[in-house]
Amino acid sequence: MVAGFVTLGVAAGQSAAQSKPAPKLQISKPMQAAMDHISPDSLRTSVQYLASDELQGRSTPSAGLDLAADFIAAQFKKAGLEPTSGDSYFQVASLADLGTTGQRIERGLPPDAPKTMRNVAGLLRGSDPKLCDTYIIVSAHYDHMGLATSGSDRIFNGANDDASGTASVIELATSLASLKPHPKRSILFITFFGEERGLLGSRFYGAHPIVPIAQTIAQVNLEQVGRSDGADGIHQHVANFTGFDFSDIPAIFVSSAAAAGVQIVKDPAASDAFFGRSDNQALADLGIPAHTLSVLYDFADYHKVSDEWNKLDYPNMAAIDKAVALGLLRLASEEAPPHWNTAYPAAARYAEAAKKLKQ
Repeated sequence: MVAGFVTLGVAAGQSAAQSKPAPKLQISKPMQAAMDHISPDSLRTSVQYLASDELQGRSTPSAGLDLAADFIAAQFKKAGLEPTSGDSYFQVASLADLGTTGQRIERGLPPDAPKTMRNVAGLLRGSDPKLCDTYIIVSAHYDHMGLATSGSDRIFNGANDDASGTASVIELATSLASLKPHPKRSILFITFFGEERGLLGSRFYGAHPIVPIAQTIAQVNLEQVGRSDGADGIHQHVANFTGFDFSDIPAIFVSSAAAAGVQIVKDPAASDAFFGRSDNQALADLGIPAHTLSVLYDFADYHKVSDEWNKLDYPNMAAIDKAVALGLLRLASEEAPPHWNTAYPAAARYAEAAKKLKQ
């Protein structure tokens, strides 16, 4: 997670389900079978590799980041996602695409950085003849902070931030790809490089979209979904959205998540303030309803070398991912796309961008 994105914790009793009651989603047998593909063990396996010492903290750029990209692409292929660049799952950004030399140095990119870096993307083609040409983006960042300059343990393993989100994107891709037929809308699963350098990969995507921006109806970005041990107590079976009142996406997930026994809540202190601190920002700037979902941001090992795989709550992580899967299925199945809340002042700039997008 990009530096500075630390919330104050989920406020007790601030459940959108309490303020906006909605009927509980009925889970069909095919939906349940898809959800059953999401398991604590498979999530743990992915996080163990992504946050292993072998990957040396996944700095942008680094050999460890490249290994992570190769791993994600292999999982997307195994899940049956379509490659998005010919026969490749890589969206390649040239160094020149990431700003001037001075700007790149300010972002911490070394002068001898490799000439290309990669987002990793796979497409689950929708099954409905009309809705398959509209798209949902499910994302996370797969980079982290690399190596500390000193200390007995120098590796920023980045297990919760954000191997947990990356593993969840893989798990959701595997789950939803197992549905026959596929969801009605198409879903682009993508993991971004360079979030810790200033949202580099997602901003590159916003400038070079793989699927048409005007036909992209939503983005759900996953950040720090693995830890449940917050400074203010244990947060199990609860998740929050940044920008909770900005669009109707969070409300859609409230009723869907309830069927998986998960509450989607608003953190009144952090919801608006931290909307622009993760990889949802680039798409929001273009007018796409886009939010980041997390379990908690304020955890003891944030941006420390002690953020390691064995501290994650994998059963809770699986429960959250199942709730996200149900919300995505609803987004992918309904005729009406989500909209920005034009009555909410902080969302006005995004609603205006959405208007221009449709002109």
